[in-house]
Amino acid sequence: MVRTVAVLAVVAVIALLGGMWFVSRDAGSDDQFAQCRIGAIAGGTSAIGGPFTLVSETGETVTDKDVITEPSLLYFGYTFCPDVCPLDNDRNAQAVSILEGKGTMVQPVFISVDPARDTPEVMAEFTDVMHPRMLGLTGSLEQVKAASQAYRTYYKKQEGDDPEYYLMDHSTFSYLVLPEHGFVEYFKRDVTPEQMADTIGCFVKNM
Repeated sequence: MVRTVAVLAVVAVIALLGGMWFVSRDAGSDDQFAQCRIGAIAGGTSAIGGPFTLVSETGETVTDKDVITEPSLLYFGYTFCPDVCPLDNDRNAQAVSILEGKGTMVQPVFISVDPARDTPEVMAEFTDVMHPRMLGLTGSLEQVKAASQAYRTYYKKQEGDDPEYYLMDHSTFSYLVLPEHGFVEYFKRDVTPEQMADTIGCFVKNM
C-alpha cells in the first residue's frame, strides 16, 4: 500500500567536502544576518575560520587581522589550475565589481594551496589580471596548511611523473568574512556573480 505522509520539516541538502558539512537552513530570528543567509554550517559559523599567518603577494608576512580589515571574499586554489580557479576567481571579481558599482567595497582574496610554485611574484601576476584589488596570499607549507585547516578546506597534490607540472585537487567554496564577525557565508560554484553580489550586499548592509 502506498501511503502519503505529510511531514513538516526543513529540507536539508547536505554536501560533505573536506570534513565540512554544509546544510541549507531555516535562519533563526536571533541572527542579525538571518535574512541574508543562503546556507549554514552544522555546528554554526564559528566552526569555520580563524587566525592565520601567510605571505602577501608583496612579500610581507601578514595575519588574518591584517587582511580582514573590510568585508572579504576568500578563495583557496592555485595559479597553475587549468580551469576551475580562473573561472571561480573571475566570478568573485565580477561580484566585487558589481558591489563597487553600488558603493560597497569588498576585497577579493586568493589563498594558494600550492606554495611550492605560487611565489608572491606569481600570485601578484595572477591577481592583477583578475581584479586590481584582489590580494594574493601564499606562504610556507605549514602556513598554508594551517590556513586551510582553519577554513576546513581540502587540497591534495596529484601524483605524477613530472615534479613541476602537476595538478592539485581542492575544494572550491568561496568564503565571505566580515571584520568583527569572522566567517558568515559560503558560496558554491553555481552561484552567479549577481546572486553573490546581492547576498554579500545584504550581509554588509546588516553589519
